[in-house]
Amino acid sequence: MSPYVRALREKVGNDLLFMPSAHVLIRDRDGRILLVRHVEGRWQLPGGAVDPGEGPGEAARRECREELGVEVEPLRIAGVYGGPEHRVRYANGDEAAWVATVFDARIVAGEPAPSDDEIDALGWFDPDELAALPQSAATRALLRDLLAGVSFR
Repeated sequence: MSPYVRALREKVGNDLLFMPSAHVLIRDRDGRILLVRHVEGRWQLPGGAVDPGEGPGEAARRECREELGVEVEPLRIAGVYGGPEHRVRYANGDEAAWVATVFDARIVAGEPAPSDDEIDALGWFDPDELAALPQSAATRALLRDLLAGVSFR
């Protein structure tokens, strides 16, 4: 959790926060998609919250450095997603309504490896393998839309 979100939580408790986020869709030469596994056991695209004063592209690059130890180049916006499926209640009671900007991106430096305390694994998956992975409803909806070519919701 960023210092900004931590400070907000101290003021509002578990109440709903509107949270912009940035994520990357990275494919290898075989078309497999890079996902990270959060320590809670759910798979998701690399990425996370946009910090104050930071653009979505900057946030996507920062999150990839933090989570995977790699430098990425965002190539284009693949989609922007939000709505009821992207509202989350966490185990600690915190609520968030996420609006996610997803970039098609490529790795320009480094080899991906889990490199922060929130990510415990990564994997490259064929699109037809994604449905069997443990995911949040928001991630499942986002991946469904991305793979179907739906670029906003």
